[in-house]
Amino acid sequence: MDENELEALERELPGLSTLARFSRSLDRLPWFANLGEPLTPGAQAAAERFVESLGFPEADVAILIDWDDAAAAAESLDWQSPAWEAEELLRADLTGRALEVLSEDALRIGMTLIAQRLMAPAREGMEQAAVIFDVEDEAAKTLAIGAAVQAAHGAALTLIASSDPAFDAGRHAFAAKFQLFEFGRWPVGIAGSSFNLF
Repeated sequence: MDENELEALERELPGLSTLARFSRSLDRLPWFANLGEPLTPGAQAAAERFVESLGFPEADVAILIDWDDAAAAAESLDWQSPAWEAEELLRADLTGRALEVLSEDALRIGMTLIAQRLMAPAREGMEQAAVIFDVEDEAAKTLAIGAAVQAAHGAALTLIASSDPAFDAGRHAFAAKFQLFEFGRWPVGIAGSSFNLF
């Protein structure tokens, strides 16, 4: 390894350390433990922060109380909707910011680590929820776990971007969305003027 490669690696260590710390926290979350329950004040605030920071402050938080409603809402989401496009723009911006801190290889390794650390506890939480809601549809369970992985990736990108002092990670839509998973919820998505939250 030459001096330039060593310097490049040293520059990436803080970002990789951030991702490693974040990944270690993922098995302590109450994945899907509060589906359909009334919102706590903290979860309500996170939901409102999500829709506002995504650019949809008029969207009402709609609490889904039934697994069938949540699965139907998830399956009927328009992936070309304004909310979907807003999330994709935010993801592209954060990815660009992250690539100023980490190389593509380092970012890919970090995101893979997060997905690997998340899968077992999220799957366990989903299986417990599936027993409560009497869910046997594997595709719907996989959809919820995939949403959790995507939210964790978004939260990780905000953490990397927060190395810029001008960037307020705590107010970012992806931080709020992941926080809803931390509250044991499944933020299904925005459809029309409703933010469907299970």
